[in-house]
Amino acid sequence: MVKRILMQTYLWVLLLLLYAPIAIIIIYSFTESKVLGNWTGFSLKLYGSLLNTNAHHSLMNACINTVAIAVIAATVSTLLGSIAAIGIFNLKARNRKAMGFVNTIPILNGDIITGISLFLLFVSLGITQGFTTVVLAHITFCTPYVVLSVLPRLKQMNPNLYEAALDLGATPMQALWKVIIPEIRPGMISGFILALTISIDDFAVTVFTIGNQGLETLSTYIYADARKGGLTPELRPLSAIIFIVILVTLIVLNLRTDKKKQLQSQKTK
Repeated sequence: MVKRILMQTYLWVLLLLLYAPIAIIIIYSFTESKVLGNWTGFSLKLYGSLLNTNAHHSLMNACINTVAIAVIAATVSTLLGSIAAIGIFNLKARNRKAMGFVNTIPILNGDIITGISLFLLFVSLGITQGFTTVVLAHITFCTPYVVLSVLPRLKQMNPNLYEAALDLGATPMQALWKVIIPEIRPGMISGFILALTISIDDFAVTVFTIGNQGLETLSTYIYADARKGGLTPELRPLSAIIFIVILVTLIVLNLRTDKKKQLQSQKTK
């Protein structure tokens, strides 16, 4: 009994430490005070100011750039990662382990090492740094996460389905599209969301590959803003909006997954 209480207490303390900063940002996004921690009354002024593109043109541009880079990088990395996962899964056991090990290296590698490596690569190839290099860099470090998201779905799939489709007259491409893709789609969606989140959150790799042409993402904007001596108050409602959107998306996806599992269990009965 005591052990159970201690475990639950530890869990709640851990959750409190994780989510208390986010809760504070959300709470103080509903006051117009420029200083975090100074409550001056309930107000939606910061939300209105955030949507005023004339007042915060650079911040909105940074948000647009961040979303554009994240969507492109997540889409491409999902396609590349899914194809790579299928290829790795169909290798022999020894080669599969080797490729799995190679795939985990970029994940375990420090972001700053990845950023410096890509920076030196682009410089050596004479590629002008900017939007394209940031997208390529994000695709590079997002793809391994997609591979790890898709591989478990392939392992759960019935290995005879693909061969059965070929025996019934389907071409390899038709079997891939109509048999394998539906089976791994949940893993692809999870990989896409993970890649999207990692891309939006990234700073170390972005700052080494963004160049000096005036391109800004949300992370580099916040870094530059913090170096000036403080953070723009409108970053509080922006952080709250990003958190709520991601939270709602995850809840919807989990509910859909649970609903599909319930339907499948009812069919099997």
